[in-house]
Amino acid sequence: MKATFYILLIVAFVTVGLGFIKASKKLTPIHFIVPKGWKQPTYNFKENPITKEGFELGKKLFYDPNLSKDSTTSCASCHQQFAAFATFDHNLSHGIGNQISTRNAPALQNLAWQTDFMADGSIHHLDSQPIAPLTAPNEMGMNIDELIMKISSQKEYKSLFKTAFNSNVITIKLVTKALSQFMLLLVSSNSKYDKVMHGEAKFILPEQLGYDIFKTKCASCHTEPMFTDYTYRNIGLPLDRNLKDEGRKKVTQDKNDSLKFRVPSLRNVAVTMPYGHDGRFFSLYNVFEHYRKNVISSNTTDPIVANKLPLSNYEIGQLTAFLQTLTDSAFITNTMFAPINFNTKPSFRDKH
Repeated sequence: MKATFYILLIVAFVTVGLGFIKASKKLTPIHFIVPKGWKQPTYNFKENPITKEGFELGKKLFYDPNLSKDSTTSCASCHQQFAAFATFDHNLSHGIGNQISTRNAPALQNLAWQTDFMADGSIHHLDSQPIAPLTAPNEMGMNIDELIMKISSQKEYKSLFKTAFNSNVITIKLVTKALSQFMLLLVSSNSKYDKVMHGEAKFILPEQLGYDIFKTKCASCHTEPMFTDYTYRNIGLPLDRNLKDEGRKKVTQDKNDSLKFRVPSLRNVAVTMPYGHDGRFFSLYNVFEHYRKNVISSNTTDPIVANKLPLSNYEIGQLTAFLQTLTDSAFITNTMFAPINFNTKPSFRDKH
């Protein structure tokens, strides 16, 4: 009897011990590396430390079209890796049901240093940003409850969330934190420009001449090394009468913010066409033409460009050569961020 009791006791201890080991499985941390010469990021990693498990979950969510109402549109539908996670070719982003949004999807890069998001700065934290496209009726078209139900209906996601966050309950907060972990690692800092700055390469003559011109005529808004100062400016674009997008004014309700949009980063600019908040410029030459010929001066036009920018054809050629050096080929081909293929057959049907 005693022998049986001790055997059962040992089995119980072993079972509990194995259960504890399984429950306390450590996550694999990913150290966020700040590129040489860059300031510290603004994102608070203490509130959402990056792990391999969280990153992989975020990547799966990013590429999963089942997160949209009709299971056709993912985050990656508008943010394509080969275009530095911007929308290539289309001026405006496309959503469910062949709908078209009102803005051009920007590149997703170096987001850990950004404090406000969207072209008008209407969102103030990276963890909150995905909610906008997920719920926009002309983008992914979900409501939060439906989204969580759809994700929770999949056994694989339940397991992944349990592993990454030790939670049996999937919440929108965990969804966006996982997406943030993926997006935070989208760091572009290995272009030819970066190599030149680190003494690992040299500009050829047109690139150097373009860099000199850039520092004189462009750098006041497109500040190195991010190639944006994150401000909102009216660059003298006419209002699109169909979209009627007044930019920052819609957020602040201040008439002085009319037609102001966030200064975009020029990193990877050669592969992120078309350009502008509404994608109205289909080439870099179109952008240069605007600045030298077509700026509309108004009460809110930025003083830097209000009188247009004097740019000769020669200068445009050299500037274009320099901007090509901002392409980070390693970033746009990194298999760590490569697309995941999904079965687009809906996994959840709305019963209402």
